[in-house]
Amino acid sequence: MASLIDLRRRIRSVKNTQQITKAMKMVAAAKLRRAQDQILATRPYALELRKVTEHLAAVAAGEVEHPLLSPPEGGGDERAGAGRTLVLVVTGDKGLCGAFNAHVQRRAEQEMAQLNGGGEILALGNRGADFFTHRGAPLRGVRRGLFRELSYATAQELAAEVSKAFSDGEYHAVYAVYNEFISVLSQRVTWERLLPIAREDVTGPEGGGAGESHRDYLYEPSEAEILNDLLPRFVTFQIYRVLLESQAAEHAARMTAMDSATKNAGELIDALTLQYNRSRQAEITTELIEVVSGANALEG
Repeated sequence: MASLIDLRRRIRSVKNTQQITKAMKMVAAAKLRRAQDQILATRPYALELRKVTEHLAAVAAGEVEHPLLSPPEGGGDERAGAGRTLVLVVTGDKGLCGAFNAHVQRRAEQEMAQLNGGGEILALGNRGADFFTHRGAPLRGVRRGLFRELSYATAQELAAEVSKAFSDGEYHAVYAVYNEFISVLSQRVTWERLLPIAREDVTGPEGGGAGESHRDYLYEPSEAEILNDLLPRFVTFQIYRVLLESQAAEHAARMTAMDSATKNAGELIDALTLQYNRSRQAEITTELIEVVSGANALEG
């Protein structure tokens, strides 16, 4: 049985740990509020931008053959084709967020194993960079400290590198695997294609002309000029959205993990305090018995 000194030392240690986890939970909650507002404000624009880009790419299929676009007859899973695939693996810069990073790393390994033409990883975040570097995975590069000061300029830099590599024929497809923010208590690992950009189907039901959900627009300047200007922005904003999703999901996962750790520390403190009180009571009882026995021996 542990001595009273050992129990007091352990209780004090757990209390100090509890203070740290509680502080980390509060910090994560404050960061989460900002990140959540940011991603919720970004999603509608990203969705509409995708719709407009894919629709415009389909309408201008005969005029524009941009290297970032898939061919008009393209479809299905791009991983089935020949050629290497670039996978952007988005993890956090820090730990103490439950299985947040492990889930992304595991999904990335599973998807990489299914790539017919092989693939390379662009690790975004310290945890992913360390994980794949230590395992000798095929790496195009790593980006550390992305989430210390995440900005649109960061996404522009990544988009420029990725788009150039794809346009130059280094890769036949570009995917991203990341944690999508669903709610404070839920994050979903998502595998999403970034390049080539799909063309929307505007043939309508059974190929009989434009569907009810599609309309013809008059563009000024021409569709080709707008599309050539829009495509690089589209890639940049989709990468920016992916980074924001991962950032919000990381703060949510860390807040949940630290909340659970704080509660577990409280339960452990209660158990140790009970054990301490029982040991102290037993020690006091033993001392009283020894005093009484000694007094009786003197009287006898």
